[in-house]
Amino acid sequence: MLTPSHPSSGAGASPPQGGSSEARAPRAASVHWMVRIVERAGLVGHEKLDIPASAAAEDAWATVGRALGLTESRLAELVADYFRLKVAAFGAADPNAALLLPEAMCRKHLVYPLAETDRTVLVATADPTDVEAERLVGFTVGRQVVFQVASPRALRDAIDERYSPGKAVERLLGTLEGLDETGEDAVKLVEEMSPESISEGDIQAAPVVKLTNLIIRDGIAAGASDVHIEPGRKSGVVRYRVDGVLRKHMDLPMPALNRVISRIKILAKLDIADRLRPQDGKARVRVGNLAYDLRVSTIPAGGSEKCVLRVLDSNTSATLEDLNIPPHELARFRQLLANRDGIVLVTGPTGSGKTSTLYGALRELADGKVNIMTVEDPIEYELPAINQTQVEPKQGLTFAAALRSILRQDPDVILVGEIRDRETAQTAVEAAMTGHLVLATVHANDAVSSVSRMADLGLHYSAIAATLRGALAQRLIRRVCRNCAEPVRGVLTPEEQRLTDRHGVEPVVRAVGCPECGFTGYRGRLPVQEVMMVGPRLAAAIEARKGLTTLTRLAIQGGMRPMHEVALDWVRQGKTTLVEVERVLGQALEEEEAEKEETGPPRILLVDDDEESRLPLRMLLEKEGFEVHEASDGYKALDTLKEDPHFSLVVLDLRMPGLDGREVLDFIRGSVDTAALPVLVLTGKGGAKEEAELLEAGADDFVAKSVDLPRLLARIRAVIRRSLL
Repeated sequence: MLTPSHPSSGAGASPPQGGSSEARAPRAASVHWMVRIVERAGLVGHEKLDIPASAAAEDAWATVGRALGLTESRLAELVADYFRLKVAAFGAADPNAALLLPEAMCRKHLVYPLAETDRTVLVATADPTDVEAERLVGFTVGRQVVFQVASPRALRDAIDERYSPGKAVERLLGTLEGLDETGEDAVKLVEEMSPESISEGDIQAAPVVKLTNLIIRDGIAAGASDVHIEPGRKSGVVRYRVDGVLRKHMDLPMPALNRVISRIKILAKLDIADRLRPQDGKARVRVGNLAYDLRVSTIPAGGSEKCVLRVLDSNTSATLEDLNIPPHELARFRQLLANRDGIVLVTGPTGSGKTSTLYGALRELADGKVNIMTVEDPIEYELPAINQTQVEPKQGLTFAAALRSILRQDPDVILVGEIRDRETAQTAVEAAMTGHLVLATVHANDAVSSVSRMADLGLHYSAIAATLRGALAQRLIRRVCRNCAEPVRGVLTPEEQRLTDRHGVEPVVRAVGCPECGFTGYRGRLPVQEVMMVGPRLAAAIEARKGLTTLTRLAIQGGMRPMHEVALDWVRQGKTTLVEVERVLGQALEEEEAEKEETGPPRILLVDDDEESRLPLRMLLEKEGFEVHEASDGYKALDTLKEDPHFSLVVLDLRMPGLDGREVLDFIRGSVDTAALPVLVLTGKGGAKEEAELLEAGADDFVAKSVDLPRLLARIRAVIRRSLL
């Protein structure tokens, strides 16, 4: 069974041809072959070694390594070179090759199968002279054995990982920070609100319990909202989502990862034998003196399972004041909550803080004088003095069914966890029309898009216009770490300059990174919100099925600040960076810019009865790239707008014969087609009182004709820019 490259076996075997004369000395026959190897290598201190030839290979490796200060990898290289073999590469091993040999044989002879062909089997060994092991392996597999060299420790680790995952977990735990199961950082399972401690005996019997607890504890300590346990081909990874961004925590060998997932499934009362179907469950744990709810989701992935834990901190009871909502948006949102009927929508992607905002609103509304009821899936936090209902589709308790039942419970305020189908949307509208305030979430990109989302669910635009009181769109943006953020001084970096040019705001601080923030430069998050309030003009535009652009302009005219503007305010205050704004809102901005490019240059309708005034202004605007249309009086302006209302701006002379500018402005604001159209008024005289009256009537800006053309051009650009935010 010996390969051509294999030397004669046995403790007294001669070294390979070309070996040193020292290796052939008479002393070599009475000492272990490991001594001859280090003698041949000429290592300092080898003369003091005295290891008998009968010593076990594992003991000889340990003795030589300690005496000469050699690492196991270096010693493996020396052994492989002496016997003209290769060093074993466990990372490239075929996992199916381990099925060729039983565990008992691998442990007894300290060998591990790495790969196979039709004629040979590649086996890692710490003792290339072990003829008995070579013959036994060859007889078992029925093929020629080719040895490669590995240290005893590497062999035992490979055997443990493949045949005994529990030992692999124990070894992994030895490299991690300890968990005091009796101290304040202990992780305990909570059954029906009472803790069930994990005993020391359980930990010793099942190290996977301790590893699972470490993963959960470290995730909570890091402030993770989600814990991802993801399988791979040979090893998996544990990642934490902290402040909305995933970061790697640790690698896990697949046997250990599978056992951790099984442990989590036991905690969540899921079927550990079923790995072919997605499963969802929940558990409650206590870390120290604080309780946390875990939402567990598993899904088949690559022959194994992926598991995600959503961590819900039930210890917090944040109010709207605690959420760092900017004052302007907070005042508008509270104004929406003051309604006693209608629908208020909250929209945003998963993990954007919608639930926290809604729960903060419920805490503010729960003054003991109103009946507040919720329909949720799942109930994320238990709120005092509020009746919460869990959706159970398997029992027929859907959002719509629960909502219909709640209407018979005399509610004042109803929270619907999510409007996701036509039936739920229609029931919510019926509730709003019968004198109830309905708070709900929908999936939409921004506040204005919630209108089209409700229409997509099957609601008539007239019903939306009649019941929708407003919508809040939300994102979360990371706050710079207070411990390591540094002020921006001097010249901006190329990236900072690029973002400054794009957003029109210079950064105040830079994110650096330190141990306190996990070297990310950020710690904690800030809300970025826009609050749309539906007034008469916006409601009329919704009922008339106007497009997103018109509705957005009307919402901004009604006082809504776009999320981008709110985010830039945080940058100006030095609480976040332009890099973070780009990460969270960059894609939406790119889509807006692409849409602007597709629509061509801004179109301006210039209305003035004085041709001498129109001509120089038209020439200036066209030189700056605007598309200019003219109307010589108010009647012609109205005719133009009736045929084509899609202008970027109307520049309107106030004093004209026949139909003056004020009457044209009233028509523009009174028509659904042009209600959102920006208007800049020009006047030859005027004063503060007239300016106030015009702005109150709906003008976006007011400029005297005597102003120089460059300043007028700047005001025109400003009005157009504000309308496109």
